[in-house]
Amino acid sequence: MDILLVASAFNSLSQRVFAELSDRGHRVDVVLASHGAEAVRAAVSESRPELIIAPMLKTALPDDVWREHTCLIVHPGPPGDRGPSALDWAIAEDAPRWGVTVLQAGAAMDAGDVWAAESFTVPPVGKSDLYRNEVSDAAVAAVLLAVQRYADGSFKPTPQRDPTIRVVWRDFFRQERRRIDWENDSTETVLRSLRAADSQPGVLDELLGREVFLHGGAPEDQLRGRPGDLLATRAGAVCRATRDGAVWILELRPRKNSGDPAPFRRPAASVLASFPAPPGTTTGSERGRPPRSGERPPRLPEVTAPLELPPERTTWTDIRYRRRGDIGYLAFSFPGGAMSTSHCRRLLAAYRYALTQSAPVLVLGGSRDFFSNGIHLNVIEASADPAGESWANLNAMNDLVEAVLRTTDRLVVAALGGNAAAGGVMLALAADEVWCRDGVVLNPHYRRMGLYGSEYWTYSLPRRVGTETAQRLTTDAVPVSAASAARIGLADRLVPAPAREFPAEVGRMAAELAAAPGLGRRIAMKAAARRADERRRPLAEYRRAELARMHGVFFDPHAPYHALRSAFVRKLPHGSARPLSTAVGQVTGGVR
Repeated sequence: MDILLVASAFNSLSQRVFAELSDRGHRVDVVLASHGAEAVRAAVSESRPELIIAPMLKTALPDDVWREHTCLIVHPGPPGDRGPSALDWAIAEDAPRWGVTVLQAGAAMDAGDVWAAESFTVPPVGKSDLYRNEVSDAAVAAVLLAVQRYADGSFKPTPQRDPTIRVVWRDFFRQERRRIDWENDSTETVLRSLRAADSQPGVLDELLGREVFLHGGAPEDQLRGRPGDLLATRAGAVCRATRDGAVWILELRPRKNSGDPAPFRRPAASVLASFPAPPGTTTGSERGRPPRSGERPPRLPEVTAPLELPPERTTWTDIRYRRRGDIGYLAFSFPGGAMSTSHCRRLLAAYRYALTQSAPVLVLGGSRDFFSNGIHLNVIEASADPAGESWANLNAMNDLVEAVLRTTDRLVVAALGGNAAAGGVMLALAADEVWCRDGVVLNPHYRRMGLYGSEYWTYSLPRRVGTETAQRLTTDAVPVSAASAARIGLADRLVPAPAREFPAEVGRMAAELAAAPGLGRRIAMKAAARRADERRRPLAEYRRAELARMHGVFFDPHAPYHALRSAFVRKLPHGSARPLSTAVGQVTGGVR
């Protein structure tokens, strides 16, 4: 079937719907609604679709399009739910269950006939995590069911005036509802507000006399202070006291009209450090107490967390190691999957620590949501020297990937509970086995950011999928489903588990691997293969050739990378409005 996807952005859900439909033999085109109604009309005219699906849409379809074609809208709410902030309300109201509805486009928002619906249990995670996992799983199941009903003619309309459907209109979730009362709100209330606003739009708040949006939140079990006070930093996050505890805020975003040259999300501590000092002000630390509103940026203490965090601790840390018998687990989770120079260096240090442990199986990742998306474009864009920071970040990423590739005394497993892209995919491919949750989407390419790529991709990718397929993946630059990744050799095992069950399933699979009778022989064969590969062409040669290409891009001020990076980070339009399809592979803009 010829299907046209109309999406406001080619985001994680749009990519997954694209990949899943393509896997089933449909010809799928994509047009970005952000390019305007005329672009949508042109795409409809050019592709002549049998069916139009909108997996993520912020604006209404043109009237003539939905009147003349069957158009299905994916709404992230159960049947009867209407309004633009469905997930925000679900999290803010602590809904135990939620759903996704595929409905027919019409004159009224979210009011069309229901074609399919799926429900799920709501875990205590941020909105973006929920969207990429439980919502994505339910949306794909509902879309596939709706497409099947369309194809075989079995659809029987379920109008929302059906008495079994409770219709609820929910207004746009405005910042007034998100406001945190630091003096009176409990830690759980603060965390719920932060989760409902993650990753967009964040919670508008005031820090040190400046309005900023807060992004990400996690509980702290030991640090305490006066409600609202800043207490400490850790790995770029800042800790802030609540009425009955404290929370870690991972990222901040200055307001666009604040005059800040970098009004986009980045590590919270770095945003605080960029605040200028008002004349004649002092820091709280200079007065012998935590800083308060109106004071200049503080010198907060850096309070580290142990790499092997005791199980009774509930504090936030982005890198953890634990050992269970013959298995070591090195888990990491960075906001948006982006890895800055600092992230890469700290993860490399943790990896080297893991290698000092005698466990013959080492699992990287293994938690829900993003595995890695490679270098941190937001940190690079905010840098005083983006070219230099790009170079430093890429080399740090290369150091990490090289360490994994050179590990010959144990088996390394990359366990992807969430999506991966660019250098993050190459980090996974450096491992001996790649295990993907069946809802994962991979983007094993760099082209959409105007980059040749590095992280030893010219070694790792062809040795897994072959030279011809590696060329196609990096040139076509289209998303790959977990099932397709397993079929072409990009992944070794599919993990058919819901996001909440993925860590336990990885543990079970790792235990089987560690107990396999031929483990020692396999490790020896791995070491021999690495020596043979090194004789044929040293890893240093792959790195040198890749970095030569990347250096030329980074330090050329006219290279497209700089404009593409800036547009992606600042969420500005860039590129053409031509559709993407399984045949021509056309889409514009970076994808995270």
